[in-house]
Amino acid sequence: MKTFPVINDPVYLQQDSYNRFETMMLSYLLDKRDLPFVYLTIKITLVLIPLAAVLYMPLANWIWWIVALVYFGLNNLYFKGPLGLMLHCTCHRKLFNRKLNWANYYLPWFIGPFFGQTPETYFSHHIGMHHPENNLPADKSSTMFYQRDSFRSFLAYFSNFFFRGIVELTSYFYKKNRTKLLRNTVLGESLFFLMCIALSILNWQATLVVFILPFLISRFIMMLGNWTQHAFVDASDPGNPFKNSITCINTPYNKKCWNDGYHTSHHIKPNMHWTEHPNFFLKNKKEYADNQAIVFDGMGFLEVFFYLMRGRYDVLEKNFVNISGDPQRTPQQVISLLKERTRRIPKLSPVTG
Repeated sequence: MKTFPVINDPVYLQQDSYNRFETMMLSYLLDKRDLPFVYLTIKITLVLIPLAAVLYMPLANWIWWIVALVYFGLNNLYFKGPLGLMLHCTCHRKLFNRKLNWANYYLPWFIGPFFGQTPETYFSHHIGMHHPENNLPADKSSTMFYQRDSFRSFLAYFSNFFFRGIVELTSYFYKKNRTKLLRNTVLGESLFFLMCIALSILNWQATLVVFILPFLISRFIMMLGNWTQHAFVDASDPGNPFKNSITCINTPYNKKCWNDGYHTSHHIKPNMHWTEHPNFFLKNKKEYADNQAIVFDGMGFLEVFFYLMRGRYDVLEKNFVNISGDPQRTPQQVISLLKERTRRIPKLSPVTG
């Protein structure tokens, strides 16, 4: 168990001067703090997309495999996290203003598919369903009804999402009469698979590396992330973001992925800019403590998932932040709290929040 630490996650630092390109881009951005997104988008466009095109060209077998390995590594190990969370941020807060509004479609419709993000479906699922339902029973990606320290339960959770997720999502929008989100979900998912079929006829090996494997990996990683973000839920108050989401601070993941570790504050204020989360956390320290919010220091979601699946509550306890500063709190009390929050919540139990 750790005492309340100094926070070193990224916040916005005023930039004294800008080069010509940055000055031009600032006239198109809705928020100058999102300038790093422009550079990341350009880097992906100039590095990854040309490599994808090369894989569809007639190459010597050994050259093709080298390019394929480089592409796979850059896509799934280097760019996937920052791109995925940039897409997340720009779903909540548009990147470009009206002067360049068309460019807001560039990420979800052009860049996203290279990372297995089918157009519009992430926005529809995350903004149209997940946040309004807040991991409660109507949330089609809710973790409540699973034993959240069990890998077998996680596999059941992932399998349900992978094979039934789109059907359940479209059914949700149909019942809610949200026709635009329903239409966009079906359109984006369908066009992606039709594109993969057409490109597979052209070159199935390249399509497998460029689109299909990133799709499979993305769906797995997204569910792993959502599972971990909502792994610790208070059955008596499951709609309380302090008690159904976790916070991971002081981790390289936050520097690479735009403070995504601050999931509690993200559910409290979904439109909060990514640079504001560390200060929000500090300003609301007492409320986090009063609600016994789960906060880990020095580990990201992937590490939390790994230790949770192994039942290593001792490691989780060592990285747990004692926000209240209670000197009487024991490691066993923390472990008991963590175990209590991971218990499956029976569907027949009354749920409030």
